[in-house]
Amino acid sequence: MARQGTSPEPVSAAAPVVALQDVAVRVGGRTLWSGVDLRVGAGEFVAVLGPNGVGKSTLVKVLLGVQPAHEGRVRVLGGAPGRAGERVGYLPQRRSFDASLRMRGTDVVRLGWDGDRWGVPLPRSRARRAARKRIAEVIERVGAAGYAHRPIGQCSGGEQQRLLIAQALVRRPELLLLDEPLDSLDLPNQAAVASLIGRICREEGVTVVMVAHDVNPILSRLDRVVYLAEGGAVSGPPAEVITSETLTRLYRTPVEVLRTSDGRLVVVGQPEAPARHSDRHADRHTGRDGGPA
Repeated sequence: MARQGTSPEPVSAAAPVVALQDVAVRVGGRTLWSGVDLRVGAGEFVAVLGPNGVGKSTLVKVLLGVQPAHEGRVRVLGGAPGRAGERVGYLPQRRSFDASLRMRGTDVVRLGWDGDRWGVPLPRSRARRAARKRIAEVIERVGAAGYAHRPIGQCSGGEQQRLLIAQALVRRPELLLLDEPLDSLDLPNQAAVASLIGRICREEGVTVVMVAHDVNPILSRLDRVVYLAEGGAVSGPPAEVITSETLTRLYRTPVEVLRTSDGRLVVVGQPEAPARHSDRHADRHTGRDGGPA
Protein backbone atom coordinates (compact mmCIF):
# COMPACT_ATOMS: atom_id res chain seq x y z
CA MET A 1 0.00 0.00 0.00
CA ALA A 2 1.27 3.47 -0.74
CA ARG A 3 2.78 5.48 2.06
CA GLN A 4 1.37 8.91 2.80
CA GLY A 5 3.36 12.14 2.85
CA THR A 6 4.23 15.26 0.97
CA SER A 7 5.40 14.47 -2.53
CA PRO A 8 8.66 16.00 -3.73
CA GLU A 9 8.96 17.69 -7.09
CA PRO A 10 8.53 15.44 -10.15
CA VAL A 11 11.70 13.67 -11.21
CA SER A 12 13.02 14.48 -14.67
CA ALA A 13 13.55 11.68 -17.17
CA ALA A 14 17.32 11.87 -16.64
CA ALA A 15 17.18 11.83 -12.84
CA PRO A 16 17.32 8.47 -11.03
CA VAL A 17 14.20 7.13 -9.38
CA VAL A 18 16.34 5.62 -6.62
CA ALA A 19 19.83 6.85 -5.69
CA LEU A 20 22.01 5.47 -2.89
CA GLN A 21 25.47 6.87 -2.28
CA ASP A 22 27.86 5.12 0.13
CA VAL A 23 24.93 3.96 2.29
CA ALA A 24 25.38 1.89 5.44
CA VAL A 25 22.70 0.42 7.72
CA ARG A 26 23.03 -0.68 11.32
CA VAL A 27 20.43 -2.79 13.15
CA GLY A 28 20.81 -3.69 16.81
CA GLY A 29 24.31 -2.25 16.87
CA ARG A 30 25.46 -4.44 13.97
CA THR A 31 26.32 -3.14 10.51
CA LEU A 32 24.31 -5.19 8.01
CA TRP A 33 25.99 -3.66 4.97
CA SER A 34 27.90 -0.56 4.03
CA GLY A 35 29.29 1.25 1.02
CA VAL A 36 26.21 0.60 -1.10
CA ASP A 37 25.98 2.72 -4.26
CA LEU A 38 22.99 2.35 -6.55
CA ARG A 39 21.22 4.35 -9.24
CA VAL A 40 17.94 3.06 -10.64
CA GLY A 41 16.46 4.82 -13.66
CA ALA A 42 12.83 5.17 -14.69
CA GLY A 43 11.33 1.92 -15.96
CA GLU A 44 14.22 -0.28 -14.81
CA PHE A 45 13.79 -3.70 -13.22
CA VAL A 46 16.28 -4.31 -10.37
CA ALA A 47 16.64 -7.38 -8.15
CA VAL A 48 18.11 -7.38 -4.64
CA LEU A 49 19.88 -10.71 -4.05
CA GLY A 50 21.98 -12.35 -1.35
CA PRO A 51 21.95 -14.96 1.44
CA ASN A 52 19.18 -15.19 4.01
CA GLY A 53 19.53 -12.70 6.85
CA VAL A 54 21.93 -10.37 5.07
CA GLY A 55 19.53 -7.41 4.99
CA LYS A 56 17.71 -7.54 1.63
CA SER A 57 14.35 -6.60 3.14
CA THR A 58 16.10 -3.92 5.18
CA LEU A 59 17.14 -2.23 1.94
CA VAL A 60 13.46 -2.01 0.96
CA LYS A 61 12.67 -0.54 4.38
CA VAL A 62 15.35 2.10 3.80
CA LEU A 63 13.69 3.06 0.50
CA LEU A 64 10.31 3.25 2.26
CA GLY A 65 11.74 5.52 4.94
CA VAL A 66 10.93 3.19 7.84
CA GLN A 67 14.59 2.23 8.43
CA PRO A 68 17.10 5.10 8.57
CA ALA A 69 20.47 4.85 6.89
CA HIS A 70 23.36 5.02 9.34
CA GLU A 71 25.64 6.61 6.76
CA GLY A 72 25.39 7.93 3.23
CA ARG A 73 22.66 9.56 1.18
CA VAL A 74 19.36 8.07 0.00
CA ARG A 75 16.98 9.71 -2.48
CA VAL A 76 13.70 8.26 -3.72
CA LEU A 77 11.84 10.00 -6.54
CA GLY A 78 13.86 13.13 -5.95
CA GLY A 79 13.27 13.42 -2.20
CA ALA A 80 13.98 11.83 1.15
CA PRO A 81 12.65 8.27 1.64
CA GLY A 82 9.07 8.08 2.90
CA ARG A 83 7.91 11.36 1.35
CA ALA A 84 6.80 10.21 -2.09
CA GLY A 85 3.31 9.18 -0.94
CA GLU A 86 1.24 7.28 -3.47
CA ARG A 87 4.04 7.50 -6.05
CA VAL A 88 5.49 4.40 -4.33
CA GLY A 89 3.70 1.04 -4.34
CA TYR A 90 4.78 -1.62 -1.85
CA LEU A 91 4.20 -5.36 -1.58
CA PRO A 92 5.56 -6.81 1.69
CA GLN A 93 6.62 -10.40 2.20
CA ARG A 94 3.69 -12.65 1.47
CA ARG A 95 1.51 -14.05 4.23
CA SER A 96 -1.19 -16.55 3.36
CA PHE A 97 -4.79 -15.55 3.94
CA ASP A 98 -6.90 -17.75 6.18
CA ALA A 99 -9.16 -20.00 4.11
CA SER A 100 -12.19 -18.76 6.07
CA LEU A 101 -11.57 -15.08 5.26
CA ARG A 102 -14.62 -13.76 3.40
CA MET A 103 -13.11 -10.49 2.11
CA ARG A 104 -13.27 -10.51 -1.67
CA GLY A 105 -10.29 -9.99 -3.94
CA THR A 106 -11.77 -6.68 -5.09
CA ASP A 107 -11.88 -5.52 -1.46
CA VAL A 108 -8.19 -6.36 -1.05
CA VAL A 109 -7.34 -4.32 -4.14
CA ARG A 110 -9.51 -1.44 -2.93
CA LEU A 111 -7.41 -1.26 0.24
CA GLY A 112 -4.61 0.01 -1.98
CA TRP A 113 -6.89 2.79 -3.25
CA ASP A 114 -8.41 4.09 0.00
CA GLY A 115 -7.06 1.86 2.77
CA ASP A 116 -5.58 4.90 4.50
CA ARG A 117 -9.14 6.20 5.00
CA TRP A 118 -10.88 2.83 5.42
CA GLY A 119 -14.47 3.21 6.62
CA VAL A 120 -14.78 6.81 5.45
CA PRO A 121 -16.92 6.96 2.29
CA LEU A 122 -15.68 8.81 -0.75
CA PRO A 123 -17.47 12.18 -0.74
CA ARG A 124 -18.60 12.37 -4.37
CA SER A 125 -20.22 9.93 -6.74
CA ARG A 126 -17.65 10.93 -9.38
CA ALA A 127 -14.82 9.88 -7.05
CA ARG A 128 -16.57 6.58 -6.33
CA ARG A 129 -16.97 5.90 -10.05
CA ALA A 130 -13.30 6.71 -10.64
CA ALA A 131 -12.33 4.29 -7.85
CA ARG A 132 -14.46 1.47 -9.26
CA LYS A 133 -13.10 2.05 -12.74
CA ARG A 134 -9.46 2.02 -11.65
CA ILE A 135 -9.90 -1.05 -9.43
CA ALA A 136 -11.53 -2.97 -12.29
CA GLU A 137 -8.82 -1.77 -14.67
CA VAL A 138 -5.90 -2.91 -12.54
CA ILE A 139 -7.55 -6.25 -11.74
CA GLU A 140 -7.88 -6.84 -15.47
CA ARG A 141 -4.26 -5.72 -15.94
CA VAL A 142 -2.92 -8.43 -13.64
CA GLY A 143 -5.21 -11.10 -15.13
CA ALA A 144 -7.34 -11.55 -12.00
CA ALA A 145 -10.80 -10.65 -13.34
CA GLY A 146 -11.96 -14.26 -13.31
CA TYR A 147 -11.63 -14.66 -9.53
CA ALA A 148 -11.53 -11.13 -8.08
CA HIS A 149 -15.06 -11.45 -6.64
CA ARG A 150 -14.20 -14.70 -4.91
CA PRO A 151 -13.31 -14.63 -1.16
CA ILE A 152 -9.55 -14.07 -0.97
CA GLY A 153 -9.14 -17.08 1.33
CA GLN A 154 -10.47 -19.34 -1.41
CA CYS A 155 -7.97 -18.12 -4.00
CA SER A 156 -4.76 -20.02 -4.73
CA GLY A 157 -1.37 -18.62 -3.74
CA GLY A 158 -0.68 -17.37 -7.25
CA GLU A 159 -4.13 -15.78 -7.48
CA GLN A 160 -3.67 -14.05 -4.15
CA GLN A 161 -0.29 -12.70 -5.24
CA ARG A 162 -1.76 -11.23 -8.43
CA LEU A 163 -4.44 -9.46 -6.40
CA LEU A 164 -1.82 -8.08 -4.00
CA ILE A 165 0.22 -6.80 -6.94
CA ALA A 166 -2.95 -5.11 -8.20
CA GLN A 167 -3.34 -3.52 -4.76
CA ALA A 168 0.19 -2.13 -4.97
CA LEU A 169 -0.44 -0.79 -8.50
CA VAL A 170 -3.88 0.70 -8.04
CA ARG A 171 -2.69 4.28 -7.40
CA ARG A 172 -0.44 4.21 -10.47
CA PRO A 173 2.90 4.33 -8.61
CA GLU A 174 6.12 5.30 -10.36
CA LEU A 175 8.16 2.97 -8.13
CA LEU A 176 7.11 -0.53 -7.10
CA LEU A 177 8.92 -2.17 -4.16
CA LEU A 178 8.38 -5.93 -3.94
CA ASP A 179 9.67 -8.06 -1.07
CA GLU A 180 9.99 -11.73 -2.09
CA PRO A 181 6.85 -11.78 -4.31
CA LEU A 182 7.71 -15.26 -5.63
CA ASP A 183 8.25 -16.82 -2.21
CA SER A 184 6.11 -19.90 -1.43
CA LEU A 185 4.78 -20.11 -4.99
CA ASP A 186 5.18 -23.25 -7.07
CA LEU A 187 7.29 -23.09 -10.22
CA PRO A 188 4.46 -22.37 -12.71
CA ASN A 189 3.16 -19.53 -10.54
CA GLN A 190 6.69 -18.19 -10.04
CA ALA A 191 7.09 -17.98 -13.80
CA ALA A 192 3.64 -16.42 -14.30
CA VAL A 193 4.07 -13.75 -11.60
CA ALA A 194 7.63 -12.96 -12.76
CA SER A 195 6.33 -12.51 -16.30
CA LEU A 196 3.55 -10.24 -15.04
CA ILE A 197 5.98 -8.02 -13.10
CA GLY A 198 8.32 -7.80 -16.08
CA ARG A 199 5.44 -6.84 -18.37
CA ILE A 200 4.22 -4.12 -15.99
CA CYS A 201 7.74 -2.71 -15.78
CA ARG A 202 8.22 -2.75 -19.55
CA GLU A 203 4.78 -1.65 -20.78
CA GLU A 204 3.80 0.85 -18.08
CA GLY A 205 7.23 2.29 -17.33
CA VAL A 206 7.01 1.46 -13.63
CA THR A 207 10.39 1.15 -11.91
CA VAL A 208 10.62 -2.14 -10.00
CA VAL A 209 12.96 -2.99 -7.11
CA MET A 210 12.37 -6.58 -6.09
CA VAL A 211 13.89 -8.68 -3.31
CA ALA A 212 14.38 -12.22 -4.61
CA HIS A 213 15.70 -15.49 -3.25
CA ASP A 214 16.06 -17.11 -6.66
CA VAL A 215 17.21 -14.95 -9.57
CA ASN A 216 16.42 -17.52 -12.24
CA PRO A 217 12.70 -16.78 -12.82
CA ILE A 218 13.46 -13.08 -13.41
CA LEU A 219 17.00 -13.19 -14.81
CA SER A 220 16.08 -12.50 -18.45
CA ARG A 221 14.00 -9.45 -17.44
CA LEU A 222 16.52 -7.69 -15.18
CA ASP A 223 18.37 -4.47 -15.98
CA ARG A 224 20.62 -4.70 -12.93
CA VAL A 225 21.07 -6.48 -9.62
CA VAL A 226 22.22 -5.54 -6.12
CA TYR A 227 24.04 -8.44 -4.50
CA LEU A 228 24.35 -8.09 -0.72
CA ALA A 229 26.76 -10.00 1.48
CA GLU A 230 27.78 -9.71 5.11
CA GLY A 231 28.97 -6.13 5.37
CA GLY A 232 29.10 -5.18 1.70
CA ALA A 233 27.41 -5.10 -1.67
CA VAL A 234 27.99 -4.92 -5.41
CA SER A 235 25.57 -3.65 -8.04
CA GLY A 236 25.45 -3.59 -11.82
CA PRO A 237 24.15 -5.59 -14.80
CA PRO A 238 23.56 -9.28 -13.96
CA ALA A 239 26.31 -10.46 -16.33
CA GLU A 240 28.84 -8.33 -14.44
CA VAL A 241 27.69 -9.00 -10.87
CA ILE A 242 26.74 -12.69 -10.80
CA THR A 243 30.19 -13.98 -11.75
CA SER A 244 32.77 -16.08 -9.94
CA GLU A 245 35.23 -13.17 -9.81
CA THR A 246 32.75 -10.61 -8.44
CA LEU A 247 31.16 -12.86 -5.80
CA THR A 248 34.56 -14.19 -4.71
CA ARG A 249 35.68 -10.61 -4.14
CA LEU A 250 32.44 -9.73 -2.33
CA TYR A 251 32.50 -12.72 0.03
CA ARG A 252 36.27 -12.80 0.32
CA THR A 253 36.18 -16.57 -0.16
CA PRO A 254 36.12 -18.75 -3.32
CA VAL A 255 32.71 -18.75 -5.02
CA GLU A 256 32.02 -20.32 -8.41
CA VAL A 257 29.10 -19.34 -10.64
CA LEU A 258 27.98 -21.97 -13.12
CA ARG A 259 25.36 -21.77 -15.85
CA THR A 260 23.34 -24.87 -16.70
CA SER A 261 22.39 -25.90 -20.23
CA ASP A 262 18.96 -24.28 -19.82
CA GLY A 263 20.49 -20.96 -18.71
CA ARG A 264 19.88 -21.25 -14.95
CA LEU A 265 22.55 -20.05 -12.51
CA VAL A 266 24.18 -22.12 -9.79
CA VAL A 267 26.33 -20.38 -7.16
CA VAL A 268 28.78 -22.87 -5.61
CA GLY A 269 31.03 -22.44 -2.59
CA GLN A 270 30.91 -20.44 0.61
CA PRO A 271 28.63 -19.18 2.03
CA GLU A 272 26.67 -22.39 1.89
CA ALA A 273 23.01 -23.04 1.02
CA PRO A 274 21.48 -19.60 1.79
CA ALA A 275 23.53 -17.99 -1.00
CA ARG A 276 22.46 -20.42 -3.69
CA HIS A 277 19.88 -19.41 -6.26
CA SER A 278 17.89 -22.55 -5.62
CA ASP A 279 14.42 -23.92 -6.17
CA ARG A 280 12.98 -24.29 -2.68
CA HIS A 281 9.92 -26.14 -3.99
CA ALA A 282 11.44 -28.92 -6.08
CA ASP A 283 11.77 -31.43 -3.25
CA ARG A 284 9.00 -30.26 -0.94
CA HIS A 285 7.54 -33.78 -0.86
CA THR A 286 10.82 -35.36 0.27
CA GLY A 287 11.57 -32.77 2.94
CA ARG A 288 14.95 -31.93 1.38
CA ASP A 289 16.19 -28.56 0.24
CA GLY A 290 15.77 -28.14 -3.49
CA GLY A 291 19.51 -27.66 -3.93
CA PRO A 292 21.14 -25.50 -6.59
CA ALA A 293 19.02 -24.67 -9.62
